[in-house]
Amino acid sequence: MTMTGKIRGMHFCPEKSLREVSRTTSRPRNTACRHPRMAQVRESRYVRVTKATTAMAIHETIVAALTTDARRPKRDRRTALALYREIEAQGHTGSCSRR
Repeated sequence: MTMTGKIRGMHFCPEKSLREVSRTTSRPRNTACRHPRMAQVRESRYVRVTKATTAMAIHETIVAALTTDARRPKRDRRTALALYREIEAQGHTGSCSRR
């Protein structure tokens, strides 16, 4: 059930006030008031577009290196900077960030 359906169902319930509907759904009071009055409510659709990044080309290499390092003892694992240097030696032109 969509949020609009929940708001409409709660609003038409005789025991629920507008403030209580807005409090339980975490929506502003004007939104809780507007949705039941609308004849047809169109739901918002947010589509995230995936963009090709420079890291997508070396994704399998990174996953394989991390999987290998997971099996190694902690002192023998590569740091992020060491892994970046190895990938850079293979021809990756991206930058190393901490995000």
